[in-house]
Amino acid sequence: MPLNTEPNIADADAFYEALIDAHNGLSPEQSQALNARLVLLLANQVGDLDVLRQALAAARDSGP
Repeated sequence: MPLNTEPNIADADAFYEALIDAHNGLSPEQSQALNARLVLLLANQVGDLDVLRQALAAARDSGP
């Protein structure tokens, strides 16, 4: 299965707001830990190792 990189969230703005809200009041270390837990939860939801590898590569290639 190929990685879907097209917009696929019904209300992306609401998700972004919820993500930012989840980080409110956290220290940088707590924020990083939240992100790590979120990545693992979402990876478990995806469940397909090939798709996860594609996502890892895409995320790495799109950074600075």
